[in-house]
Amino acid sequence: MKSENGELRTHLMLLLAAMIWGSTWAAGRFLSYGTDNSNSAILEPATSAWLRYSFAIGVFFLWYLASKPRGGFRFLPPDEDCWRLSIWLGVFGTMCYQLFFMHGMSWTAAGDASLIVSLNPVFTVLLAAPMLNQRITGRMSLGLLIGITGVLVVVGWSPNSEIPFNHRLIGDLMILMAALSWATTTNLTKILLSRKSGVSPLEIVVWYSLIGWVLLTPWMISEIWYFGMPSPGAAEWSTVAYLGVISTVLAYVLFAKGIDTIGATAASSYVFLVPVFGIIGGWALLGENIGASMAVGFVLIVAGIREVQKQSERVLNG
Repeated sequence: MKSENGELRTHLMLLLAAMIWGSTWAAGRFLSYGTDNSNSAILEPATSAWLRYSFAIGVFFLWYLASKPRGGFRFLPPDEDCWRLSIWLGVFGTMCYQLFFMHGMSWTAAGDASLIVSLNPVFTVLLAAPMLNQRITGRMSLGLLIGITGVLVVVGWSPNSEIPFNHRLIGDLMILMAALSWATTTNLTKILLSRKSGVSPLEIVVWYSLIGWVLLTPWMISEIWYFGMPSPGAAEWSTVAYLGVISTVLAYVLFAKGIDTIGATAASSYVFLVPVFGIIGGWALLGENIGASMAVGFVLIVAGIREVQKQSERVLNG
């Protein structure tokens, strides 16, 4: 009974992580565009991302102080190889992803974006070919085609037609670039973990979060130079803190605990719920529309992901 209760708590933690990550799309749209489609957001995209990681780095540093006496947790990369890979991770996993994410959310709907970015696992497998020397099969290419078809359905027949099509197209392309950035981050993380047996995934996240935060600083300064010093209110500060502390730190910890308890394959299935909560968040918090095209696009994207992942497992297992 105790084991069953523990497993139930794990599944609830993973569900909560999916809900948190799904809500980030509505939060990003709010910071980038406001709540009434008036483009009245106070914080510019890079400034929002920089402030988000200011909160996250602060929490990570407190984590470091709490973990250091027990040993085993390093706030900075320990050697040159770790620094080199962490810098690339900071470029793609924090700077590029956040800039594409926040700029994309100023152009497109939260629900649409959460569906499109879910194509990330497909890009991860495909990028593994040049980065990890993994073979790409025809069935993987078919899975990519199916997933892209789902994205085209979301882009072309979005129920959020009050946003001009050319605006949504720009935003959706930026979200696709965010997905590519995160796929690159995933493969770089695999490379670093394979080279350094004593490195933990949490340490890697802390390293590239800190480096990416530093890399975001010139972008933030240039926005303030051009647009002036922002004056966020309580809602904006609360949203930034939510993204930094809850989405960037807490949700990752919950997901990592889930992987430790039930395994990566079972835990990763909860990622498919993220766009569902993204659509619900856009509808509940921003008044976005939900239509049949989203359901069709979601089914096609998930089908494409599953096909690519299944074929990837076959290749890896020989």
